[in-house]
Amino acid sequence: MRIISGKYKGRRITAPKKLPVRPTTDLAKESLFNIINNEFYIDKVILLDLFSGTGNISYEFASRGCTQITAVDADYGCTEFIGKTAEEFEFDINIIKSDVFKFLERTKLKSKIIFADPPYNFSDEKFAQIRQLVFEKDLLVKSGYLIIEHSEYTNLEHLEHFSFFKKYGSCVFSFFEHTQDESSKEEE
Repeated sequence: MRIISGKYKGRRITAPKKLPVRPTTDLAKESLFNIINNEFYIDKVILLDLFSGTGNISYEFASRGCTQITAVDADYGCTEFIGKTAEEFEFDINIIKSDVFKFLERTKLKSKIIFADPPYNFSDEKFAQIRQLVFEKDLLVKSGYLIIEHSEYTNLEHLEHFSFFKKYGSCVFSFFEHTQDESSKEEE
């Protein structure tokens, strides 16, 4: 994997082969960041990276100036690798080894972008549970995005708060956000 843009543009990062991961492809990641760059100032974003795996998404945000990053993964090898890589690149990433669902149940962290890259073979119920916990626990700021990466064989359009999706090869990013009604209630 490589960092596409920012301070460390072009730098390659090689993860151990034994990690149970499927890193987001460079093409999909580049397309995702084109969307994010049009909506947000990356250096102002608070990022929650769920099922962070190799840390690929966290590194891309950090390279682009984001300093408020929390990466959550249940695998010790993944969190250890993220820690070593973050130290090497001097990225300020808060790494938490935890089951993502347990983490979402107890955290109070409100984020501008919550990126979730769970295993592609997750059940529809588990994908729905991510969305449910984020919105029930009010973890997403009103102008933010929950972005769930999944395969082309999964459809999340029926879930509440779904906004749009983008497909790149077999990779799909589904975007969720607060509805207009919710946003206007907060402004009143």
